[in-house]
Amino acid sequence: MKVRRCGTVGIAGRPNTGKSSLLNRLIGEKLSIVSSKPQTTRHLITGILTREDCQYIFVDAPGQQTRSRSVLHRALNRRATEAARDADVALFVLEVLRFGPEDRAALERISAEQKVVLVVNKIDVLKNQRDLIPFLDRLSKVRDFQAIVPVSAKTGRNIAELLRVLREALPEGPAAYPPDQLTDRDERFFAAELLREKLFEELAEELPYRCEALIESFKEEGRLRRIEATILVERESQKLIVLGARGERLKRMASAARKDMERLFEGKVYLGVWVKVRRAWTDDARVLRSLGYE
Repeated sequence: MKVRRCGTVGIAGRPNTGKSSLLNRLIGEKLSIVSSKPQTTRHLITGILTREDCQYIFVDAPGQQTRSRSVLHRALNRRATEAARDADVALFVLEVLRFGPEDRAALERISAEQKVVLVVNKIDVLKNQRDLIPFLDRLSKVRDFQAIVPVSAKTGRNIAELLRVLREALPEGPAAYPPDQLTDRDERFFAAELLREKLFEELAEELPYRCEALIESFKEEGRLRRIEATILVERESQKLIVLGARGERLKRMASAARKDMERLFEGKVYLGVWVKVRRAWTDDARVLRSLGYE
C-alpha cells in the first residue's frame, strides 16, 4: 500500500509569471482568472488535486507588488507572504531566463526555513534550449531549493515531474477534502471573478486595477442562476469608460462573462450588471474590509 500524503502548496512570485495559469494546468480546470496584465489575482484561491497516493492543496496568491502603495496592494502583498509562509511547501514561480530585483525581493519574503520548490515557467517560448542549463545553474546558487523544475503551464510540459517533486516534499497524512472536490470557493465567488476577468481583457492601462466586481444577488431558480452584479469604480469618468458608447462595452463584457459562467456552472445564467462610483475604494480600509481584503 502506498503512503498517503496531503499538504498545502503556496504559489508565490512576482506578478505575471504565470502562477494562475500554472494552477489551472495543475488542477485541470480554470479556477484562477488569467490576463496578460500583471496583478490580476486578488484573492487566495484554493485548487485541490487528488491522486491515488497524494492530495495536493494549491493556494494561488496575488503576485508580490513593489510599485503600488495603495491600501489594497499592501493587503494583497500580505496575503501573498502569508500564503507562502503558512503552506507546507512554497512553489515559487519565475519566467524562464528572467530573475530580476522584483523576483529576488519576492523570494526574500519567504522564510529561510520554508521548503521552496522553484518553478521556471514559460519554457515553451525559449528559442535556444541550451540557454536553460546555465540559467538553472545560476538559480541553484541563489537559495537551497528543494528542487528546480522547468515547466510550461501553457503546454503542460514537465507538469508530471513537478507533481512528483511536490509529492515527495509534502507530509504524510490522510486527504483533507473529498476526492471529487476541486476548490473551497463557491459559485458566487467565481461569478465575480469571471466578470472581473472581462474588465482586465477589455479595459486599458490602469483602469482594471481601479475596478471591482461584486455579486449583489445570486439565486437559483430551477436550472437558471439569476445573478445581479455591480462594478465599482472610483470616478465618474471611469464609469463612462466602463459603460462605453451607449453602454456597448458593458454589454459586451457582461455577455462574455455570462457565457463563461454558463460553461462553468453547466446551466443557464441571467446576469444583470450595473456600474457604481465609490470614491478611492482602493485606499479605504473600511471598504476593503467589506470586500474581504482586510
